[in-house]
Amino acid sequence: MSIPKAGLYKLILRQIFRTMTAIHPDESQQALFAARGREKTDEFKDTYRHRAGIEGTHSQAVRTMGLRRSRYIGLPKTHLGHVAIAAAINIIQLTSFLRGEAPEQIRISAFKQVMKQAV
Repeated sequence: MSIPKAGLYKLILRQIFRTMTAIHPDESQQALFAARGREKTDEFKDTYRHRAGIEGTHSQAVRTMGLRRSRYIGLPKTHLGHVAIAAAINIIQLTSFLRGEAPEQIRISAFKQVMKQAV
């Protein structure tokens, strides 16, 4: 079965210009707007600042220590592995602090680095 050119063209256009529209019930929409409004408050920013630090530490453990995968079978050994990784992260952060190294603020994407050099 072959698709005529006009039909194929319409099919491709439909795939290219497909949009996703989310329609929420009124209660959900109001809750979403309220949550977005809370994100702009200073209290939320202060709370999220602490969470961002924890997320950074967790990311470091995942990237450098392989935290996502357990090397052991069983909860006690897995817990011991997590405690060892936490101790290692603490030692790494302590030695960085004692050397006087400032913690990295945020990772700059490769695209932003290129754009910064271009300007």
